[in-house]
Amino acid sequence: MLGCECFCWHDKHSDYDEFTPLPQPQPFSLPSPIPDWPPGQGFATGKINLGELEVVKITKFESVWSCDSLHGKAKGPTFYKPVGIPDGFFCLGYYCQPNDQPLRGYVLVAREREGSTPEVYRDYDSDSDFPALKKPVNYSLIWSSDLDRNGCGFFWLPNAPMGYKAMGILVTDTPEEPDDDEVRCVREDLTETCEIKDTIHVAGAHPFQVWNTRPCKRGMCCKGVSVGTFFCSTYFVSENEELEISCLKNLDPTLHAMPDLNQIHALINHYGATVFFHPDEDCLPSSVQWFFKNGALLYEDGELKGKSIDYRGSSLPSGGTNDGAFWIDLPGDNNGRDNVKKGNLESAELYVHVKPAVGGTFTDIVMWIFCPFNGPANLKIGLMNIQMNKLGQHVSDWEHFTLRISNFTGELWQVYFSQHSGGEWVDAFDLEYIEGNKPIVYSSRHGHASFPHPGTYLQGSVKLGIGIRNDAARSKHFVDSSTRYKIIAAEYLGDGVVTEPCWLNYMREWGPTIVYDSRSELDRIINMLPFFVRFSVENIFDLFPTELYGEEGPTGPKEKDNWEGDERC
Repeated sequence: MLGCECFCWHDKHSDYDEFTPLPQPQPFSLPSPIPDWPPGQGFATGKINLGELEVVKITKFESVWSCDSLHGKAKGPTFYKPVGIPDGFFCLGYYCQPNDQPLRGYVLVAREREGSTPEVYRDYDSDSDFPALKKPVNYSLIWSSDLDRNGCGFFWLPNAPMGYKAMGILVTDTPEEPDDDEVRCVREDLTETCEIKDTIHVAGAHPFQVWNTRPCKRGMCCKGVSVGTFFCSTYFVSENEELEISCLKNLDPTLHAMPDLNQIHALINHYGATVFFHPDEDCLPSSVQWFFKNGALLYEDGELKGKSIDYRGSSLPSGGTNDGAFWIDLPGDNNGRDNVKKGNLESAELYVHVKPAVGGTFTDIVMWIFCPFNGPANLKIGLMNIQMNKLGQHVSDWEHFTLRISNFTGELWQVYFSQHSGGEWVDAFDLEYIEGNKPIVYSSRHGHASFPHPGTYLQGSVKLGIGIRNDAARSKHFVDSSTRYKIIAAEYLGDGVVTEPCWLNYMREWGPTIVYDSRSELDRIINMLPFFVRFSVENIFDLFPTELYGEEGPTGPKEKDNWEGDERC
């Protein structure tokens, strides 16, 4: 076994004097209490049926071990055992998180459902006479800091019976193997594969790593349910590698834990973000209807003149694929073009797509915002900031952010900030709030990327200080999505509950394809640089994002990967 020369373990019961106990992360709660949600079916009831299993989310823990690197700067993790498990429910694994963030996580505990008509909750054929949950046969010791030393940790993988899967790892402060009643394994047909996500800890030079996990398949039609447990290993694990532990599967086709329409409105009213635009923003958002009413034109391949668009978008070609046959452009006259480019903040509204996430245990409220025009890029090269003339401009810009809500409680869990071709999930404890539990979203100048905090974010090489500036700041230009929104899709509610606007099913481009004369603009920039800046034109080209040099017209929300899939990060 590996020693702990670079890894310091702290037993909360130890009387070891040579170690200073690590401070324990404190629990996090939202700024304001969660309201009583409108009555419904299964949303925010504390329990979720997954078919043969019923699960409850546990957020109360007892610290088992805390650790820190003696020689590294990174904070170590704390390992927790769930406590307060309701009678009849069983632990599936332990929880782990870094020490430098508030205590805010969960693990699911499970029990077999009791129902007279269990077939109602199944969309699969199961003739199994075996129980959904079973005790492990025994445990395998994955790793320990030092077997011969008092005050060291031991990591155990449950060895599942044939036909069953382990859901998580256990941690003890003694070398004795855990009791087989400590945890349950789940029948294989009730599980799905999971993969590692974020690295929680790396034990110095030792080949011991800890990760949190997520289902391999993610999206609004996927059934994988995260248990909230962690995975650890003494060997290299790739991101797409199938793990020795699994996640659960939601086999309830009714998705009864998802919010109904009244609950959706209540969630948006309570959590709807305020979107702040930069003080110098001159390409503000508008409603889609305002864009159409103010002269946007539809062009067809082979035709020289564009056609006006009905304000509802009913004249747009519907369905099909993005075949390049049609695109939208600004009005033909200069005054009309300049007017539309500025947008119209008074008409702006957020377009909301509500969908299941993480197997229906979370709700994603995706909020799309439309800007008629994307302004030119502002380049940073070292200490120089250069406003481009045309590079980065394009007609129409669709950006979004996503509120992820726990279906167990109706609590805001995370917010996704879309940033050009990617983005980031930010936990609720790292958000800024306004008016209770409403987060703030900062939209960057000209590019409209979303950020959780004000500042300058560089898209390019941060190390070299070269790239596109994304400047985000609070101003008098803002949209409150808690009141100015329109629900445009919620497929899980069934036909006829939400009427999709005509323009949503326009699957072609919302702007013409643009190829910038980037070489001449960058030549101009390089001629402005001091002689001691030794980048060639080719080096400069490589450091900027590819979309700076030209791109096809942007597509609408339904053509984006995240419409049915998970967010990019």
